[in-house]
Amino acid sequence: MAFSGVATGTKAIRKIKKKSASSSNGEASPVVALGPLERSIGYALRRAQVAVFADFRENMGSAGLRPAQFSVLLVVRETPGLKQSVIADRLGIQRTNFVAMVDELQKKGWLDRRPADRRSYALHLTTAGETKIAEALALHSAMERRIGRLLGPGGRALLLDHLHSIASTLGTTPDEG
Repeated sequence: MAFSGVATGTKAIRKIKKKSASSSNGEASPVVALGPLERSIGYALRRAQVAVFADFRENMGSAGLRPAQFSVLLVVRETPGLKQSVIADRLGIQRTNFVAMVDELQKKGWLDRRPADRRSYALHLTTAGETKIAEALALHSAMERRIGRLLGPGGRALLLDHLHSIASTLGTTPDEG
């Protein structure tokens, strides 16, 4: 892990570290040489994503949201009335998966579909959805602060700049839609 040796204050990251130290049957795991993966940006990004998503699931458990659901509710809150296809494309979610997710969010009473035209729907938060995203944002803010502390002064902004640079150079940017 990139942050080994730094106190994280989260159970999720400690669990990931612990899990890698022993096998599922409790025996010590054999040493696994990662070779060039140890210095691979892609591998480090993926491991960081796994750790952050585990932390998200642990801390968002009370809100009952997965990362993609949180993203959808947040985008709908920020830009109500967007078509489903626009949101799916913007978030990089396959449309078939997105429809199932919207179905689930609608069944929970957090999202409302309204006809945008004859072939598509616009998404809006319900009152319960507004309450849910407010609750989730409070939890998310605490998570972001915790991760920011791991990165140190200026580290969060620098990491975000680098990640956006990689995404825009290699093909997807936050401004694409």
